[in-house]
Amino acid sequence: MSDFPRSLKFATVWLLLGAVLFLGVQWWQNQQQRTRFTQQEGVVELRRGPDGHYHWPGRIGNQPVDFLVDTGATSSALPLALARRLELDEVGRVRTQTAGGEVMGTVVLADVALDGGVQVQRLRMAALPGLGDRPLLGMDVLGRLHWQQRQGVLRIELQGR
Repeated sequence: MSDFPRSLKFATVWLLLGAVLFLGVQWWQNQQQRTRFTQQEGVVELRRGPDGHYHWPGRIGNQPVDFLVDTGATSSALPLALARRLELDEVGRVRTQTAGGEVMGTVVLADVALDGGVQVQRLRMAALPGLGDRPLLGMDVLGRLHWQQRQGVLRIELQGR
């Protein structure tokens, strides 16, 4: 290593340190993601994410999605672009009030499967432009479940559904 110029030695050390730091952060984020959703004996627990929200992994049709749990939403919604990409059946139009104001959207029917075993066939969802990149899981689904929220954990009991 004595043949390398001093600046190349320093650059190599800094690159190695940066790579170790990057891999450490990736590992930590992966661990955080894994521990946010747990399922055990008919109970699903969702831990609040770093963004302050609860996320429930699942599927719309065959597409894996990460639902944002929204206890303040009357009904479930998804981005219009996702609804079109999945070619969901359109059954009407909807005018809805969002945090960003009133929005016109499309009503679609979707088969939803949430990790832990919750399934809803042909759920009426609002497909809205500008919703972001995540579908919202509203009270039209959550209201069918027994759940409680305490100290950053949303606990959903699946038995007796």
